[in-house]
Amino acid sequence: MKKNTTKQNSIDIINILKEKNQTISFAESCTGGRIASEFTAISGASAVLNGSCVTYSNEIKSKWLGVSEETLMEHGAVSKECVEEMLKGIAKLANADYTIAVSGIAGPTGGTDEKPVGTVYIGILNQTNIIIERHLFKGERESVQLQATDTAIALLKKNL
Repeated sequence: MKKNTTKQNSIDIINILKEKNQTISFAESCTGGRIASEFTAISGASAVLNGSCVTYSNEIKSKWLGVSEETLMEHGAVSKECVEEMLKGIAKLANADYTIAVSGIAGPTGGTDEKPVGTVYIGILNQTNIIIERHLFKGERESVQLQATDTAIALLKKNL
């Protein structure tokens, strides 16, 4: 996805949420704040963006977002289960109508046979449900992070 597409998607999301008088927040792990950065680069984002957490360690995922120790032990941080708890945790913490959560393995280290480098779970919590997708992105670390950011923002726009 091209950078200008992601910027336009972000602008569209901000405008739609302004019209609805609703808010958004993010819980990011492997994207390291890139989703929040895309939004805060746009004037007017403060009208809808409540806040964002970069929860890189399991301890912080648990302390800040309420991800259970059981989930982290049984499924790991890079899992559908963890992302679902991240979504609910950031929605509660920031009192947001919509949330995005991302957790994955950007590489070049950290991959396994079951979860190779490039495995990223992206979740959206909207007014009616939770959508979580598993992706396998190719490329170097920064490429994986950018693809995850672009995909997360596109997924939210599609599900507003």
